Amino acid sequence: MSVESLRARLTARVGRLEIDAELDTVGGTLVIVGPNGAGKSSLLSLLLGALPAERGHVTIGDTVLLDTATKLDVPMEQRRLGYVPQDYALFPHLSVRENIDFALASTHALPSKSERAQRVDAMLTDLGLTAHADRRTQSLSGGEKQRVALARALSVGPRALLLDEPLAALDVHSRHEVRGFLAAYLSKVALPTLVVTHDAEDARALGHRISVLEAGRVTQTGTWTELATKPASRFVEAFVASARAEPPA
Repeated sequence: MSVESLRARLTARVGRLEIDAELDTVGGTLVIVGPNGAGKSSLLSLLLGALPAERGHVTIGDTVLLDTATKLDVPMEQRRLGYVPQDYALFPHLSVRENIDFALASTHALPSKSERAQRVDAMLTDLGLTAHADRRTQSLSGGEKQRVALARALSVGPRALLLDEPLAALDVHSRHEVRGFLAAYLSKVALPTLVVTHDAEDARALGHRISVLEAGRVTQTGTWTELATKPASRFVEAFVASARAEPPA
């Protein structure tokens, strides 16, 4: 199944950082890595429309979300981008089912309760959460919370998926387990996906391709093997080496 690409060229100033970056998922999952303060999370916010771009364009397939040249700027709530933040942003007082239903009700994607219930059930099954449907999210493990956040983001039928440090909140054991699940799941959902991470093992496992962001600019894009073979900067060289140095799980 072919996957449409998310393509973006964005220029913006975020605080003291000037972002000038070009991205293309090329039909798969693109991982964005870089040092702290490079602008990785800010770049996701620009794509979401949560931060304004000075210049640029964002497209998914033939759908244009932003084109500053023609003053087209689709509002954030209409861009239909699934987003999973670092802390998952789940409602702890609601059950797993209620968290997913809240997303559907908020977007009016499925107006009737029966339609929403069917969609929630489908997502619970797809993400292996049926047994946890009536549990409050505060009682879940880190890996289970990650699945709920992913189910909520996917429930509204997004055009693309943006994941900001999706495994950062997990301990070492859970991270290894959830990383394998996430890599397999992303390969089957047929959505253009951007994943921000600071972890080399996550980048190697999750990314069809990897873009390196340094000081707001993309300094290298390629497969893991291409980055490892011909690193374009000291950061890339150290980043690749950090994965090699870790003992096997």
